[in-house]
Amino acid sequence: MNQRPLSDWLPITKKEVQMRGWETLDVIIVSGDAYVDHPAFGHAVIARMIEAEGLKVALIAQPNWQDDLRDFKKLGPPNLFFGVTSGCMDSMVNHYTANKRRRSDDAYTPGGKSGFRPDYATVVYTRILKSIYPDVPVLLGGIEASLRRVTHYDYWSNQLKPTILAESGADMLVYGMGEQPLLEILRLLKKGVPFSSLNTIPQTALMIGKNDRLPRNKNWKDIELASHSQCLEDKRTYAANFKIIEQESNKTHAARLIQSIADKKLLINPPFKTMNEDEIDHSFSFPYTRQPHPKYKTRGAIPAYEMIKFSVNMHRGCFGGCSFCTISAHQGKFIASRSEKSILNEVQEITRLPDFKGYISDLGGPSANMYKMHGKDQAICDRCVSPSCIHPKICDNLDTSHEAMLDIYKKVAAMPEIKKAFVSSGIRYDLLVSDNPAVVQQNHYDEYIQQLVSNHVSGRLKVAPEHTSDTVLKLMRKPSFQAFRKFKTKFDAINKKAGLRQQLIPYFISAHPGCELEDMADLAIQTKDMGFKLEQVQGFTPTPMTVATVIYYSGYHPYTLKPIFTATSDREKRDQNKFFFWYKKENQSWIRSVLTKVGKPEWAEKLLQKHQR
Repeated sequence: MNQRPLSDWLPITKKEVQMRGWETLDVIIVSGDAYVDHPAFGHAVIARMIEAEGLKVALIAQPNWQDDLRDFKKLGPPNLFFGVTSGCMDSMVNHYTANKRRRSDDAYTPGGKSGFRPDYATVVYTRILKSIYPDVPVLLGGIEASLRRVTHYDYWSNQLKPTILAESGADMLVYGMGEQPLLEILRLLKKGVPFSSLNTIPQTALMIGKNDRLPRNKNWKDIELASHSQCLEDKRTYAANFKIIEQESNKTHAARLIQSIADKKLLINPPFKTMNEDEIDHSFSFPYTRQPHPKYKTRGAIPAYEMIKFSVNMHRGCFGGCSFCTISAHQGKFIASRSEKSILNEVQEITRLPDFKGYISDLGGPSANMYKMHGKDQAICDRCVSPSCIHPKICDNLDTSHEAMLDIYKKVAAMPEIKKAFVSSGIRYDLLVSDNPAVVQQNHYDEYIQQLVSNHVSGRLKVAPEHTSDTVLKLMRKPSFQAFRKFKTKFDAINKKAGLRQQLIPYFISAHPGCELEDMADLAIQTKDMGFKLEQVQGFTPTPMTVATVIYYSGYHPYTLKPIFTATSDREKRDQNKFFFWYKKENQSWIRSVLTKVGKPEWAEKLLQKHQR
């Protein structure tokens, strides 16, 4: 790490606040992650934006919640509000595996050590702040608050919980990517508007009394959701609620959602329009040091930072709408792309880092190859209520050209300081395998695959077919497995021609809603036939705000309200997971027995014939 002055980072101690000549602070950000001053860490982006607005801001990173609470008191109360986030991950996903086993590490903590944040961190931090400073507003943000903004199923407690606002006692939350609503909040507060009057800001949620008059906005339509108590009483009602929530979260012109919770009403204001190029460029233009705060120097590396310190995020959002994924629920389905100039400037910044060796680890995004993609006719997008632009088929109105990405890849590769620029984010191969030659040519599909495989793969390319069963894939909102086969054929051909020995690494999920043991057996057979011994596999983890989680808890699909089978017991989940590892001796007699019982003994022969002892 180079010896930059401490003042290049935002303050995290009273001494650092005083070094700046500040007596009080306007905003204090409390985060479950260690402070890394990098655009991939939400607390840094938000704090730098507050700084850019001329306000005095500091961070309390990973405060101790188990002692005399001195960390929460050390900077005193802010003039405007506390901002609270669990960090870059939901704290429960951070802490537990799909089997609810406690993880022994934490990628967002120095040395990768666990135990530096509580379960349900957003709620714990807020309750502490409210006990110490009851009159200071608390604004929630980040993925934990965003995905828990309304009645949601919490897998780890096996409970249907109300909005996190009710549990925490916070005054307001910002959902999704927070720059636009935060900017509006800051501008109004600077004008002297009381925090309690900030009730019609888009992309925020707040609670009012059950009999209070609704804040007026003549441009908003209102939709009343089933109350929290109704959701508790009837799982089908809870499932029906989610269809409305998902659709309104992904509309260009959405309604305000209203939900009764005990003696209060939750108001979820409609989202802002997707950030334009200037807005997203602005978020990446702040004077980040791109390094962890120096206080962590002796505590060990921060694994999450080490993974992304030489990477570049080219865009936000994902229009895949996968049933099990929270990306579109948090970042939105519409793509916000940075300008080429902004991306190339960041690459240049990275080349100046002291330990840069010439390798960009990722030119990517939530899905690497969605950069600059958008609707051809915005008016059609404005009327759309579909949660996915590519399922059940790629929308005719979607511009899927890969030309802009190719231009950036080539310009980065041409920089004299760059030895290699990799694409490590997962790609959507269904955007690359059209059977229509005109579509392939017009959108540069084959050219993109050629460039990607030849020049931007670090030996292994990650893709996520997730399953082989068309029934399960339909529930997942993923393409048929045939699309993966087509992509693999192209990948293999390019490697062979170039004399490369690169691997395609597919990701798969077991125990997803709709998946039965026979589906897992089929997955094992098909992937074995293709020469895979699977590595990147996981059991389905129900996380708040996804279709799959709603099905897992309720037993109903929110769009059809038809019952869907889901493996929910520990034994059912373990049994499904065993099929990933058909080649392990300890699983083989069990697999043979199961397939014989379901009338598929020939499947057992096909799967195990070369591995009998």
